Amino acid sequence: MKLRKKELLETTDEDVKIIYGQYSAFRYKKIIAMVALFAILLTASLYGMTVGSYPITMGEVYQIIVDHLFDLGSPLENIDQRVVWDQRMPRLLTAIVAGAGLAVAGAAMQSMMKNPLADPYTTGISSGASFGAILAITFGISLGTFEAATITFAFVFSLIPATVIVLLSRFKKATAAMMILAGISVMYIFNAMTQYMLIVSDAEKMAAAYEWTVGTLNKASWSSLPLMASIVVAGSVALMILSRYLNAMNSGDNYAKTVGVNVERMRIIILVVISIVSASVVSFTGIIGFVGLVAPHVTRLFLGSDNRHLIPGSLLMGATMLVICDILSKSFTTTALPIGIVTAFVGGPVFLFLIIRQKKEVW
Repeated sequence: MKLRKKELLETTDEDVKIIYGQYSAFRYKKIIAMVALFAILLTASLYGMTVGSYPITMGEVYQIIVDHLFDLGSPLENIDQRVVWDQRMPRLLTAIVAGAGLAVAGAAMQSMMKNPLADPYTTGISSGASFGAILAITFGISLGTFEAATITFAFVFSLIPATVIVLLSRFKKATAAMMILAGISVMYIFNAMTQYMLIVSDAEKMAAAYEWTVGTLNKASWSSLPLMASIVVAGSVALMILSRYLNAMNSGDNYAKTVGVNVERMRIIILVVISIVSASVVSFTGIIGFVGLVAPHVTRLFLGSDNRHLIPGSLLMGATMLVICDILSKSFTTTALPIGIVTAFVGGPVFLFLIIRQKKEVW
């Protein structure tokens, strides 16, 4: 009997070693995948700085960036430096921040609602922002500057759908299905009002408003980056901290409750964080579709559905996806296409491919 116990103990220790080795290898693969994503993002970013109507080599871009970082107080002496630092750098950083914010919000929303179709557009956030911006443009509202009014109205109206959902949750159980249905209802209301505003506005204002409905990086500037970046970073950190709650909710409400999660309250908290992150992006770029939907799905193929890895992985994937789409938008025409059109062209086929290839067990 003692021998059998000893053999059993030895076998168990060996099994534990094997399982630990497999787990370590699995974590190592995830780290390698994130490092590879970061390398792709860095390479795409440097290459993207060379694409445009004014030709600049990658070596020149790198040298200009390094020189200016080491001497930030120095004036930009030639056209190459002004093009790189004043035009292309803000656009690139805006693409990175916007892609990261939308992808993180999409990943958290899909896990929270256990729905593969959930993204910031589903809750009506994007539609609300679009209506707010078009309202400011159509009526020529100015808050110090016309651009400030447009951004402010877009941000305020983008939070209205989330507020409606939160208020509904006080009177009705805050289930994932209820949130999605409420968000879609608000989305259609805002879309109808947006279409009406476009119909009654003149041709010049309609052209300016149209940019908000398809998404654009043409308005990227150094002045808009600090606010958007700070909100996206803070929101991403908050969602990473809440990743264990997202994992529990992704396993179902019943399981989450058994492990001590107040599902209704946590769902509202996460929704508020997602709404603020998405609103900060949409207020400056307009509606950029498919990034929040596709990037998390692609990330799951490499990193799985554990939100401790999915959220930072989606951040890198979303940033990479939007930088690559921006490169494509500047590659085929003399003037850059609206980024929302390119993401739809790229995201649609990719999402169809994922539907065919992706195993449902990932959920």
